Amino acid sequence: MEAGGALPAGSGRALRLDPFALPVRFPARDAGADGQMRQVELDRDRVVLRRAVRGMRMKIRLAVDAFVGITLVPAGEGPAASVILDHADPGLSIPLLEEAPADEAEMLWRAWGRVLGLSLWRRGADGDVRQVCAGRRALQIEKDTARRRRRSSIRKRRPAILMRRKPGRHIGLQTVHRGEREIIARN
Repeated sequence: MEAGGALPAGSGRALRLDPFALPVRFPARDAGADGQMRQVELDRDRVVLRRAVRGMRMKIRLAVDAFVGITLVPAGEGPAASVILDHADPGLSIPLLEEAPADEAEMLWRAWGRVLGLSLWRRGADGDVRQVCAGRRALQIEKDTARRRRRSSIRKRRPAILMRRKPGRHIGLQTVHRGEREIIARN
């Protein structure tokens, strides 16, 4: 799905993306790019930014996990707000909703957080940013530890000899005696 042209997504002039209609491709403002525009492809797992700087085209692929979270930013004047997919590098942050009524912006802010699984952040009027809710991608999962067989509940069901068994020897490592007289014991 592509949202392009003068009206990026929706019927208004402001940028408005639907979190439930992914993947989406749309133009966004970029102060450092040629023509002050860049092309953004947004999916549930990755983001692709395409732009040209001084005639050199570039494509930046980022996992959604690389972003800090979804930030709700109040507009300077009136009861309006914006929603931004925030990155640690401000040049990589992506606007998802611009200048919408505050209640509608908050609803879409929570929906974006649910769809992308990122943390929700709120920027105050004084500029301080605080986390409202941690996303499911923020959970840290450790690797499984190796199971110890000595004190486990199923230890009694296994023969202990299996723990002491020696590994077999490779047949190529055995000594072969050729040309010697063989002693055979017969009854």
